Amino acid sequence: MTTQEQLHQWHELGQQLRVDSIRATTVAGSGHPTSSMSAADLMAVLLCKYLRYDFDNPHHPNSDRLIFSKGHAAPLLYSMYKAAGVISDEELQLLRHFGSRLEGHPTPILPWVDVATGSLGQGLPIGVGIALAGKYLDQLPYHTWVLLGDSETAEGSVWEAFDHAGHYTLDNLIAIIDVNRLGQRGQTELGWNTQAYANRARAFGWQAIEIDGHNLIEIDQAYSAAVAVNDRPTVVIARTKKGKGVASLEDLGGWHGKALKPDKEEQVIAELGGTRHLIISVDKPEEQGQPASLGVAQPLRLPIYNKGTKLATRRAYGDALVALGAAQPNVIALDAEVSNSTYAEDFAEIYPERYFEMYIAEQQMVAAAVGLQVRKYKPFASTFAAFLTRAYDFVRMAAVSRANIKLVGSHGGVSIGQDGASQMGLEDLAAFRAVWSSIVLYPSDANQTAKLVAQMSNLDGIVYLRTTRESTPVIYDYHEEFPIGGSKVIRSSDCDCAAVIGAGITLHEALKAYDRLKNEGITVRVIDAYSIKPIDVRTLHQAARDCNGNLVVVEDHWIEGGLGAAVLDAFAGTSNTPIYNGSQLRLVKLAVRDMPSSGTPQELLHAAKIDADAIVEAVKSKLTSSLPKGEGVLNCYYPEG
Repeated sequence: MTTQEQLHQWHELGQQLRVDSIRATTVAGSGHPTSSMSAADLMAVLLCKYLRYDFDNPHHPNSDRLIFSKGHAAPLLYSMYKAAGVISDEELQLLRHFGSRLEGHPTPILPWVDVATGSLGQGLPIGVGIALAGKYLDQLPYHTWVLLGDSETAEGSVWEAFDHAGHYTLDNLIAIIDVNRLGQRGQTELGWNTQAYANRARAFGWQAIEIDGHNLIEIDQAYSAAVAVNDRPTVVIARTKKGKGVASLEDLGGWHGKALKPDKEEQVIAELGGTRHLIISVDKPEEQGQPASLGVAQPLRLPIYNKGTKLATRRAYGDALVALGAAQPNVIALDAEVSNSTYAEDFAEIYPERYFEMYIAEQQMVAAAVGLQVRKYKPFASTFAAFLTRAYDFVRMAAVSRANIKLVGSHGGVSIGQDGASQMGLEDLAAFRAVWSSIVLYPSDANQTAKLVAQMSNLDGIVYLRTTRESTPVIYDYHEEFPIGGSKVIRSSDCDCAAVIGAGITLHEALKAYDRLKNEGITVRVIDAYSIKPIDVRTLHQAARDCNGNLVVVEDHWIEGGLGAAVLDAFAGTSNTPIYNGSQLRLVKLAVRDMPSSGTPQELLHAAKIDADAIVEAVKSKLTSSLPKGEGVLNCYYPEG
């Protein structure tokens, strides 16, 4: 193909992508045609010449990856799929229709979409994760291409990505910023000041190339330079016009997120040269072999801890992660500069080639985990539970991506002690319970932690493990099993007057309360609800039946949304809610209600009324008042022997 023929093909494809974006959004009655039109030339050249992708085998290890960080330009992406011959024109017209694969923003329901986008500022950080996999783990020559909008560069997460990509010299990562000047409500922060974008990128160690995003020769030259560089990532900063090619739309505000009216569509399409149905033969990747081997799997040998000893569950997490790393070479660890507290540093020392330091950039850490799992690795990302809140939007979107990531939050609750409220994870259980299809685990001792970590790697979806700063007694033998969705009844009798439900640090307070109550002739059941989501509904219902409907839930977490809420949800909407003497379930929630301060762990547990004293008080005063006259709680005795 001659240069002129190539330029003609690129021009025609760019116009087709614009027309198809307009046609699809007009039928849908919504969407972002003008945002799609500005990047059409950029994507036409990419699809025709530079993208190496096997659409018949989306998981081909050598294929390039393409992420639309500006996910609202989904009509453009879907038009590219039509041009590649993998969706029909009829399917394209189903954009945004109920039941269609072509949702308003891309999701992995489509086999060629690796991650969901649409919450701006996420595509480039995820691209960093994929590029890390390509350069350091797979060691394969594919590129990760990321299309960004200019508005989203105001997000701090984008600059976390620029920083980390430069730090790790990700020369396989190519970002394309569609600088069309107009955001949702007007001009963007920098407008068409492409030099400002370039200066910022270069400060992070990137190759930055400024171009006219509608000049096909400049686009070609920029991409050629991007794939040739071998010591740094590249950003192509393309000055474009929103609504390019249509006089009544081009570079005009007020069109963001608006579809054309049907009566205007024919005129606009004619202005763009009419409807086309070009099919492009996208180059497949060269066969370069399979991803590099990261080691030979060894039998899983989890650490073993002796009953009666004391160890923090965060310490046990580090030990278990090392054991898992030996058994599963595709396990990868990430941490946000607290690895000496989460004990991920042990993994980093033994498997440095499988550890990525994300420094204090929690958004980038979670995004990198999402990117790594695209390449079928099993990432474990850890930091203080309190700091994971910074990355919550990435967690939320990871669920939309159907991503398989494992997150570990240490230093949960007031029991961390003197550091004070800023370091205390008190929202994490509620936050992770609210994530679609998530699993939330909260171990109370070292052996339990190790068993749960071993299970995490083989679970799908978002899996969250909460660990405790303080050392706690080992109460379980190493051979005990802890199935997801289960619990452990660790104290019980035939005449328990109440069931005390705890997890993590509060389980040990429940055991202290049990001993004190037993000395007064009062028996209670103690349940370790280590699986908070899914929670053990059967055991909770049995406890309510056996204990006259009396339940006490104690948790080191705000009262909203945590373990107490999970227990209540186990009874919500059921037809067999336990009834005792005409009354329904009586549940007391002991949780953190007031803003904590500094203090010793025991002082803070006591101040929050979630320690053994509070549990004893709840059992003796709050629950006994509901028993029938003449059947006080002191009539229940622990059976001898």
